[in-house]
Order: sequence, then C-alpha cells, then structure tokens
Amino acid sequence: MKFVDEAKIKVAAGNGGRGCVSFRREKFVPFGGPDGGDGGEGGSVSLRTRDGINTLADFRIERTFRAENGQPGGGKDMTGRGGSDTTVIVPVGTIVKDSETGELLGDLSKPEMELLVAKGGKGGWGNQRFKSSKNRSPRQYGPGLQGEHRALDLELKVIADVGLLGLPNAGKSTLISAVSAARPKIADYPFTTLYPNLGVIACGNQRSFVMADIPGLIEGAAEGAGLGHRFLRHLQRTRVLLHLVDIAPVDPNAEPVRDARSIVEELRKFSEDLIAKPRWLVLNKSDLMPEDEARAKAISIAQELGYTGPAFLISGATHAGTSELCEAVMRFLETAEAPAQGNLELPVVKPKAVPKPKVVPKSSVKSKAKTKRKVETKPKARAALKKKPTAAKKGKAAKKASPARSRAARPKPARRARRR
Repeated sequence: MKFVDEAKIKVAAGNGGRGCVSFRREKFVPFGGPDGGDGGEGGSVSLRTRDGINTLADFRIERTFRAENGQPGGGKDMTGRGGSDTTVIVPVGTIVKDSETGELLGDLSKPEMELLVAKGGKGGWGNQRFKSSKNRSPRQYGPGLQGEHRALDLELKVIADVGLLGLPNAGKSTLISAVSAARPKIADYPFTTLYPNLGVIACGNQRSFVMADIPGLIEGAAEGAGLGHRFLRHLQRTRVLLHLVDIAPVDPNAEPVRDARSIVEELRKFSEDLIAKPRWLVLNKSDLMPEDEARAKAISIAQELGYTGPAFLISGATHAGTSELCEAVMRFLETAEAPAQGNLELPVVKPKAVPKPKVVPKSSVKSKAKTKRKVETKPKARAALKKKPTAAKKGKAAKKASPARSRAARPKPARRARRR
C-alpha cells in the first residue's frame, strides 16, 4: 500500500426530521387534541483511530462521508427514528484541521480515540408541542435543523520513539533494516527513500521501541530542494533523534562537517521544538576504513562540530556497534537519562581559564569614600559659610547700620476731636 500522509475529505451530518401535525380522533373519547410527534435527530460523523493502519491512502478514493437524516414524527405522539451515525477509521497520529478556518479540531495520537467532527441536526417539534390554553388546535410544526457540513484536512504524523536524520545515502535505511524486520528500498543513488518507514527494534524480553526512517534532507530543503522538509513532521512525536553522518562519502567534494551543520540548520528553519529535542551523533560506514583510521576520522568530525554528547561509531552493513546503540536508546527511553558517552570516546575539552576580576574589599572602598567626602565637602562648606552669613549676623549688622532715633525726633500721632 502506498504511503500517503495528507488527505482532504468532506463530512456531512444528517438533517433533523420534520415534526408531525396530527389530531387525536378516538371513538367514545369526549376530548381530542393535537398528538403530532417530534422528528428524529440526524446522524453525526466522527473519526476513530485504529491500530494497523499507517497511511491515508484510502481517502484518495472515497472523500465524502455522510450520515443518515432523521425520520419525520408520526401521530399518537410518536417520535421519528434518529439517523444512524457514521464513523470514519483513520490511522493513529492523525491531526484534523478545518480547511476553511485552519482551526485545529483534534490530535488523534492514541488508539481507539474518537473525535466528533460534524453534529447531526435536531428534529423538529410536532404540533402537540405548540398547544396552549389559547391555541387548542395548533397546526404549527418544526421543519428540523440542518446538520453540520465541513471540509477537513487530515495530516498524518507517524508514532515513533526514535527518528533517523541525515543526508541521502547516509545509511538510514541500511541501519533500520539491520536492527529491525523493516525492509525499505536500499540502492546506491540518492533519494532512494521516498516516504517514511517504521521498524520495531527488540532489545530483550518485552523491551522494544519504534524507529522512523524519513527521506534524506539536503541544504535548501526549506525552499523545496530535493524532497523538501515536509516529512520532518514525522519526527515531531519522537523522543530522540539519531543524526547519521557518513564518514567516508563517495563524493570527493562532500564535507561531512559542513553537511551535518546544514542538516541542523534545516531543522531550525522547520521547527524550534524539533531542534530542541535530544539529538545523538551516529557516525556510520566505519567498515569502509581501517578501524583506527575510522575512529580517528569520527573523533575529528565530532570535534569540528563542537559536539559533546553521546557519539556512536557504527556500520549498518556489518552491524558493528548497532547493538550498543540500540541498548543505549532503550535505556534512555526507559529512564529518560542520556548516557554520558557512546561507544566512541571523545576527548574532554577543558574550557579556557578566564581571568577573574580583582575584588576590592568593601572596607577599603568605604574608607576611600569617606576620605574623599571629607576632602571634598570641607572646603565647600567653608566657602558657603563665608559667602552666606547666618540670620543672626544679618540682624546685628542691620542694627549697626541703621541710625538710632530718639523719642523726640519721632512724629507724634494726631489727636482725635472729641465728640460732644
């Protein structure tokens, strides 16, 4: 079956049934009245996940899904039969979005999850619902509401614990075929893998994990070079990424360090969440060199990249180092603790010693500040005292400067005339 990870479908819920107009007419019954029943509710459309499906290829043929309409009501207060619901089976890991608004409706990431995407219409009322003390024989009824209609975008993100990342012909398909029962296409030309492949890796009794192999990336994948980077969405659910680097490329112009950095840059352009995931360096194709030369080449590549995490030197063709890699991944998935180093011991790079700044004791700083204040404030204060005399001195100087006046020299106040 061809792998398809995108699809567009249309869903239409059923309409509600029409209400009934009916009147009670029974023999020997003195009082009749309205007895029309309500219409039945329309069926709904929902999506449900199921194990064993890993593609959306079925939706390339059938793209429209409808639910049944509700039946109209009947006499004797009989409600119409409701329309049957429609359930659409989708693979685990399907993301559902509204095509018109782009709204995320749900993320079906677990088996047997169900998502209601179109709700059926409500049935209309019969005439017995409209009776009252003033309206004894109503002839009104409800036509029933219309069900929801939607266009949906389905996007599949495969469920895997580990994702393989690297250039075309880095050995991703060879590795997954060596450690699992998956048999992807392997050839000596680039872009052999055209769609993701999944493999289950067993690591002992009831210990296993799922590995995802996606098509290779090249520089400029964000702009559409090669197969683009639309398959990177399948790595967003993984817990750890294995970055495969070919230490013995066939192309003489290839540079492993430059190519590895370009892959990391493409990850950053696609999603910041993806670049933040744990990423281990796996140096592949060690069988193409002597053991010592391959180890030296792998160490030099890791040092030029400035990588300090766990590194593994493997060979997918001869299975060398693959068991240590799988066991380390299994322990990480169980304990969430990454190993300090892999089977490739990288030399510890000591950070350069940074000269510490001289620390001046606080007591000396305070004493210097005090002496500066004494030296600076005393002359200023003296100058201010010389320039600005105090209020008391101002009063004394004013008394000395003003001439003394005797009582005789002072003018006498005019006497007021007495009233008789």
